[in-house]
Amino acid sequence: MVIPAYQASAAIGRVVADVKKMGLSVIVVDDASNDGTAKAAEAEGARVIRRPANGGKGAALRDGIPAALQMGCDWVLTLDADGQHLVSEIPLFLREAERGGADLLVGNRMGRPRGMPLDRWVTNLIMSRIISKVAGQKVLDTQCGFRMIHCRVMEKVRLTCDRFEVETEMVIRAAWAGFRIASVPVSSVYRRQISFIRPLRDTLRFFLLLSRLRKEKRTDTA
Repeated sequence: MVIPAYQASAAIGRVVADVKKMGLSVIVVDDASNDGTAKAAEAEGARVIRRPANGGKGAALRDGIPAALQMGCDWVLTLDADGQHLVSEIPLFLREAERGGADLLVGNRMGRPRGMPLDRWVTNLIMSRIISKVAGQKVLDTQCGFRMIHCRVMEKVRLTCDRFEVETEMVIRAAWAGFRIASVPVSSVYRRQISFIRPLRDTLRFFLLLSRLRKEKRTDTA
C-alpha cells in the first residue's frame, strides 16, 4: 500500500492502522508536511518516505510506487491519506484482481458519492468521459485515487506529472500501452476535509496534460 500524504496528521494514523490490520505493508510518502504527518504514520508502523520539499501528489506517487515494487510486490494499492476512502473496501480490489483480466483497477465513487459536492461530482463525470475517449477505454471515475496497479504497468508506464493530474496520466498511458483498466465500485466519505485541489489551476493542468500526451502520441506514431 502506498499513501501519498500532505498535512494529514488528523487522519493518517487511523488509515495506516486500519490497513495494517489487514496484514498489508504500508508506505507513506510525506510530501514535506509540517503538522506531524510522518510521526503519526510511523507510530502506527508505516514505512515513511520523507520528501524534502512539497512536490505534489504525483511526485509522491513517483517516489512511493517504485519503493513498493522494490519490495517484490506484484500489485500496489494506493489511497488518499485523508480518510475519504474506506480501507474496509480493499477486499473489493483483491477479489477483482483474483478474477484476472485487468492490469489497473480504479475505484468508482460516482454511484455512491456519500456527500460528494455536486460540482465535484459533475466535474468528475465530465472529465471521466473526456479521458475515457482519449484513452480508448471506459473508466467511470478517472479522478479516484483509490486504485490497484499491477507491477507490469508501472514497469512500462512512465509517470511525469507532479500534481493531481497524475491520476489522469496513469489512466491514459496505461491504456495506450495496451493494459486493460477495470472499475471497482467504492464509497467516498466526505468529512469536510481541507481540499488541496485548486479548480482553475488544476483544470488548466489537466488540459495541458491532454495536449502534451496527444502531441507525444502523434510523434510516436509519425
